[in-house]
Amino acid sequence: MFRIWAKVLTEEHIERQFVYEKDTKFAYSRFFDYLAEICTALDVPTPVLLKTHVFNFAKFNHVVFRPSDFMEAVSFDKFVLENIL
Repeated sequence: MFRIWAKVLTEEHIERQFVYEKDTKFAYSRFFDYLAEICTALDVPTPVLLKTHVFNFAKFNHVVFRPSDFMEAVSFDKFVLENIL
């Protein structure tokens, strides 16, 4: 089982948040699927997922997506995924 805390931040304030839980074992090969489900739940566009994003999540237990990581215009400053250990 794993949990990911997703936060949409504007000026360092949490606008929306969601805790994503799965009863299966975490797999980095399915990271985009987890990201897409989280974005759907928060009603935000899905960002472009780069190898560095996955590496940051693996190494530091969190990843930050900025507006430049989205193909669409977004109204927030950061979209953060944090692994809840």
